[in-house]
Order: sequence, then C-alpha cells, then structure tokens
Amino acid sequence: MTAKGLNLLVVEDDAFQRRLVVDMLCALGASSVNEAGDGKQALEMIRGANSRPVDVALCDLNMPGMDGLEFLRHVGHDQHRLSVIILSAMDGKVLASVGRMSAMYGIRLLGVVEKPIGLEQLRALLSAYHPLDSEGPLSKATAEFTLEEVRQGIRAKQFEPFFQPKVDCRTGRLVGAEALARWRHPEHGVVAPRAFIQLLEESGNIDDLTFLMLEQAVSACRKVRDAGHQLTVSVNLSLVSLDDTALAGRITRVVLKAGLDPRWVTLEITESMAMTKAGHALENLARLRMRGFGLSIDDYGTGYSTMQQLTRIAFSELKIDQSFVKEVAANEALRIVVESSIDMARKLRVVSVAEGVETQQDWDAVKSMGCDTAQGYFIARPMDLDSFVEYCAR
Repeated sequence: MTAKGLNLLVVEDDAFQRRLVVDMLCALGASSVNEAGDGKQALEMIRGANSRPVDVALCDLNMPGMDGLEFLRHVGHDQHRLSVIILSAMDGKVLASVGRMSAMYGIRLLGVVEKPIGLEQLRALLSAYHPLDSEGPLSKATAEFTLEEVRQGIRAKQFEPFFQPKVDCRTGRLVGAEALARWRHPEHGVVAPRAFIQLLEESGNIDDLTFLMLEQAVSACRKVRDAGHQLTVSVNLSLVSLDDTALAGRITRVVLKAGLDPRWVTLEITESMAMTKAGHALENLARLRMRGFGLSIDDYGTGYSTMQQLTRIAFSELKIDQSFVKEVAANEALRIVVESSIDMARKLRVVSVAEGVETQQDWDAVKSMGCDTAQGYFIARPMDLDSFVEYCAR
C-alpha cells in the first residue's frame, strides 16, 4: 500500500513541520492530504458527516489546545477505522509508552517515530497500512451484541478459524499457523474477537467457542498435513477454561478423534483474566504437556503474563507481544525488551515467537536477534481455510 489513493490527515500545530510532512506525502503519490492544527480541529474533520473517511492520520503529541494524547483517546473511544502514525520530538521512552496507550485504546497504530521523519521511513510506515475491510467490520462494539446473540451464533456454527501463518525466521519456511476466531455474521459480515471474547469469558461460556474452534482447527491441520505440509496449528485457550479439571481430557479426545497427533497442536494460553483456581489450571496444563501438546504463553510481557508463569508452567513456546515487536528496529528500549525475551526463551529451551511483524524492518530486527518464529501482516494476514490451503500450496 502506498500513499496513492489514501485519504490522509496531518495533525501538527507547527505550520512549517506540517508543510514538510504534507510535501513528503505528495512526493509519495498522495492526492488527498488534509491538515489540522490541533486535535480538536482534526476530530471535527474526522467526524464530519459528509467528509470522506480518513485512512491514516499522522499526529504530533505536544500541541496547544487538544494535544495528541487526548486526540488519540477520542479516536479510540469513537472506534474510528483510521490508522495512526505518531510523529513527535518527545523522548523514545515516552513514545513507546504512548504506543502502548494507543493499543489499549484499540487504535490501529502503524508506527511511532521521533522527528524528523525521512521520506523512506514514511514510505515504509504507509506500506504497512491495510484497509480493515479485509477482515470485516471491526467497528462493531462488544456492547452492541448481547450474550444470547453470540451464543446463538455459536450454536449455528457461524464462527470459524482464520489462519495466520507462522514462519521460521532462519529459513523463511512455513512451520504452522495460529487459528483466530472470526464470526461470519449474517448481517455484519466478518466480526473480530473483541466483539465477543470478553462477553463469553465473563459469562463462563468461553468453552463453547473454544471447542468449536478446536474441532475446526485440528480438522484443517489434518487436511494440510495430508496434503504434504508438515505444519502445526495453534489454538487459543482461555485461562478461565482451566478451572475445569476435565478440560485436558476433553481437548485430547477432540484432537485424537480428528486423527491428529497432539504433538502437532499448540495451545496458546491467553491471560485476559486472573487465574482463579491455580491448582486446577496447573493440573490441566501439566496433563496436556504429558500428552504431547505444545503450550505457548501468549502476549508475553502484558497483563498477567509474567516471569512467574514461566517458572511454574511447562511452556514450550513464548510469544512476544506485538506491542513490543512493532517499531522494534527504531526504538532502543523495545529492542532491549525483545532481545532479552528471546535470550530468556533460548536459555529456558523454549521456542520464541515474535507477534505483530508488520514491516521489513520488524522482520530484519527479530531475525537478527535470533528469534525462532514470526507471524504478522508482513508475512500474511489471517485468512479463511480455503485461502490458507492455497497459501500452503504456493
């Protein structure tokens, strides 16, 4: 994706700096570039009823009136579909913190850059832009779906896994895929997980979705392996589910029924909620490892994913959260965190996986650090089963 065809918005209070960025965007082929002097003016333009939707906003942080932080908060609250590039002269550690804040607000962040930005750097950031339409209308808020609507969708088997490829950093070879839940809603199209996961977890109904995804994911894995592709599949498992001591047995039966060896299945433990019955959870996880399943600590470095978990659970894989991987090439603090995580995984004799690899720079950085595996939009976006089978064949 280039600047051509995009509707861009530059939010910068300094007229000279704003002009520089506008000129660079035009040099990259942009034909639609709007300008705002602060966050308030930018929001008015974004919210305009008759205005063309903004694809990418390039935003300064330190501005009079409504600063960049407040602007980002409003963008996240309004659930606008635009992507954001943050441009600022602030310290790199502050920028890294703002990047994580943006992710928490649900903002699609293409990059966080210290001024001045160069033309090639801007080109690389814009190349990471992808219209959200390819994954369906993600603006549908969780509150707009009731629990019963979600459960009815599960009963009707409207949910299916989309597969995001995982590749070996050393060879570039396809080694597996993560199965990500998507809802093919009859009215709203493909709906992303944020619209239903929390509802299911908080109501104690997450297992209904977990086992539907597991059945379809292992069936797909068997299909691609029968076609000659030696791949593994990763399926997300909520920590909430681990309270049930019978869980490991249920998972094993589903996998064996599909004719798949548990060694080819990795369960990614998502720690979106606190562990309530630690003993039950550890029993399930130990039993799953005994039966050959891989265990991955997902989103390492965020939420409840701590070093303590690495010492008490027999994980085989450590996934470094995308909030650390994005912009790792340009941010020294992020580089130190990622490099340390990869080194720790190596010493613990577990596989390191970098999530959120979106640019050539991200790929080069994690590869140079010795990361084992990577996934992200630079490699491939999540895709339905038919598309994934074609991807494997290519």
